[in-house]
Amino acid sequence: MAVSLREYRARIKSTESMKKITRAMELIAASRIIKAQQRAQAAAPYARELTRAVSAVATFSDVDHPLTKEEENPKRAAVLIVTSDRGLAGAYSSAVLKEAERLAERLREEGKEIDTYICGRKGEAYFKFRQRPIEQAWTGFSDQPSYDVAAEIGGTLIESFLKEQGEEGDVDEVHVVYTRFVSMLNQEPTAVRLLPLEVVEGTEPPAESELLPLYEFEPSAEEVLDGLLPQYVQSRIFFCLLQAAASELAARQKAMKAATDNAEELIKKYTRIANQARQAGITQEISEIVGGVNALADANAGAE
Repeated sequence: MAVSLREYRARIKSTESMKKITRAMELIAASRIIKAQQRAQAAAPYARELTRAVSAVATFSDVDHPLTKEEENPKRAAVLIVTSDRGLAGAYSSAVLKEAERLAERLREEGKEIDTYICGRKGEAYFKFRQRPIEQAWTGFSDQPSYDVAAEIGGTLIESFLKEQGEEGDVDEVHVVYTRFVSMLNQEPTAVRLLPLEVVEGTEPPAESELLPLYEFEPSAEEVLDGLLPQYVQSRIFFCLLQAAASELAARQKAMKAATDNAEELIKKYTRIANQARQAGITQEISEIVGGVNALADANAGAE
């Protein structure tokens, strides 16, 4: 019984140590998520106004730009999957990968081949473990993305999209799968098509009375689009990365809080079992003492 009691005390001690770690990780995630939310909110006005500008230029110009051109028979699509670099975030990365698998299945049903691009070590490990090809991967920044990384990713995807059909590495569509931050309790895996360009402003449709601004193009509408559309794509990717970063931290905070609560329940359970074991040991020792006393009394009585 004493060995069992020592075992339960060791389990209580190790669980208390685990609880300290998960509690610390919960607090770290909680402190970082505020900054991540602020970055996403700060980037929203720029993305919104850039979307309005692109909408206006696309509406009031008759330029057939390569980034807005639909292929008659698209054969290959690029899919950028945004996952996390680290674990301990619950089902965050697995939910994004499931959404990416659903998108890939739908694209294959349409007769399209898929080139996979990855953000985050979890997604990279997922595809490497299954020995599935990855065109390019970017890692090491999932919880703190920068615009330079978004520009690099956007430039790579645009370069592949602008290649002639049949050329090595060309794609006819570009999709992004990421986690949209809705609230601290709700993060939604989302798939959007970036190219050919689908100009969408925000998550709600614009009001019927809203009028797009009029622009005068200098030197020409084509040159304006040449400079504006890549910026638009990079901005959309950066906003997706910021949303994913906030979602990752929220998921990690929620997962670590659940782990801390479970550790507390486990400590209570082990403490209760240890107390029962200790009480059982004391009761057994008392029973043995009483039995010994009775045996001595019976022996003395027989001797008399």
